[in-house]
Amino acid sequence: MKYIIVLGDGMADRPLEELQGMTPLEYAKTPNMDQLAAAGEIGTVHTIPDGMSPGSDTANLSVLGYDPKVYYSGRSPLEALSIGVDMKGTDVSLRCNLVTLSEEEERYEDKKILDHSSGEISTEDAAVLIEAVKKELETEIYKFYVGTSYRHLLIWEKGQVQELTPPHDVLGQTISQYLPQDVLLREMMKKSYQILSEHPINKERKQKGLNPANSCWFWGAGTRPALSSFQEKTGLRGAMVSAVDLLKGIAVGASMKNIIVEGANGGLHTNYEGKAQAAVDVLTKEGYDFVYVHVEAPDEMGHQGSVERKVEAIQYLDQRVIAPIKAGLEQAEEDFRMLVMPDHPTPISIRTHTSDDVPYLLYDSTKIEDRTWKYNEKEAQQSGNHIAKGCEMIDYLIQK
Repeated sequence: MKYIIVLGDGMADRPLEELQGMTPLEYAKTPNMDQLAAAGEIGTVHTIPDGMSPGSDTANLSVLGYDPKVYYSGRSPLEALSIGVDMKGTDVSLRCNLVTLSEEEERYEDKKILDHSSGEISTEDAAVLIEAVKKELETEIYKFYVGTSYRHLLIWEKGQVQELTPPHDVLGQTISQYLPQDVLLREMMKKSYQILSEHPINKERKQKGLNPANSCWFWGAGTRPALSSFQEKTGLRGAMVSAVDLLKGIAVGASMKNIIVEGANGGLHTNYEGKAQAAVDVLTKEGYDFVYVHVEAPDEMGHQGSVERKVEAIQYLDQRVIAPIKAGLEQAEEDFRMLVMPDHPTPISIRTHTSDDVPYLLYDSTKIEDRTWKYNEKEAQQSGNHIAKGCEMIDYLIQK
């Protein structure tokens, strides 16, 4: 038996007037997910432990079977694993987003955060900007590392874990009350604006009508993580397919194989087909038992507040990831169980994450059911199937 999780990051949502009271998942044309739902099982699962922040970090750990209350030590340290930073036990890692702040206000504190991703800036452009920041701000104590797209890293030697605000939680708001309490971190963010706002890359971006990446934003602080091996935990050889450093870092920590797919960028126009083919190949040609295919696009479109593009991202997931994975495994004559779900909702109406239950879809190629349900939040709720602890979902998938 082969096992697959297809994770549509932030795919779940709330009913929207623009969609005649439907959610994006309910509204989207998803014939493949609906076919699997009718032949399998749907339900709801609570992925975020009570009292914990609804981040992709806690949620994806949960889906992979790692109880965040036991294993979570901060978001950024997981990304540090992906980048290859060898953190010492006394290091604190912080996510360093390249964000877009409003420019008309004179004081840095009075600016508003307009875009947490600087228009999904390319890694190539971002690397040049991070290098400019490094040149001015890096010291023996504070080290910057390039990640992917807008997602980068600051390592603080002998640092302190800080309560810091995710930028996607405060879009459109004045930043003064959300800046770090730590004086040096706050000053580095201020100085980064001075460095980046006049950088040639940002001048060029503005000329093209793109959002400038004009400030660093620190958040997600934490210490070195210690995950147990996924294979020891489940008995399965596992692989990860993702464009996002967070997921790659979880895979490193869990001793899973990381598969790098050319053209996979975490955006709406990622290499969906390449991800699907990589998943099929690792299961059918390399002898792996389990693959986790993470697609970031629905979450990004939720943060952008774009109904149309979130629907599009869900449809791409259905047609360009789920359909070819199913077809590839059937062609290889492999028995398989496939779990499709979000990690958390990212409702368009609030443009950030919530801790609401998410819908799951579980399909077993050896046990075809004959039902009428489709895969969406409403019908998953109506099914009556519910898993209260997200970290137990993996056991349900592999029937331990």
